[in-house]
Amino acid sequence: MTQSYAHDAVLRMEPDADVGAPGAAVTTALCGHWQHEPPCPLAPHHTRAEHDGDAVRLHVLFATAPEREDEVRRRIEAALDDPRWRLLSAAPGVVAPAEAAHAARLAQG
Repeated sequence: MTQSYAHDAVLRMEPDADVGAPGAAVTTALCGHWQHEPPCPLAPHHTRAEHDGDAVRLHVLFATAPEREDEVRRRIEAALDDPRWRLLSAAPGVVAPAEAAHAARLAQG
């Protein structure tokens, strides 16, 4: 049985950097390649990136079996340890009520 989770990170990126690159890095870490056919083998997920001043805030919504949660979080953080940006913080996040339907779809695979 899968459950839904969130992981949040803050990055420092160059102003002209592609804010989609960290999400692609996360997908590669979880799925083997940033561009793949569904389903995601380890954890169906969605990454949202937003500029916040000179920082980029990431919110990764994912679903996996409870016993794999730590592995997924480790892979996310390893993917964000990249020379193209500076990882300022990363920690478990909260699945917001507004994300509940999206999280449920991810959990269904």
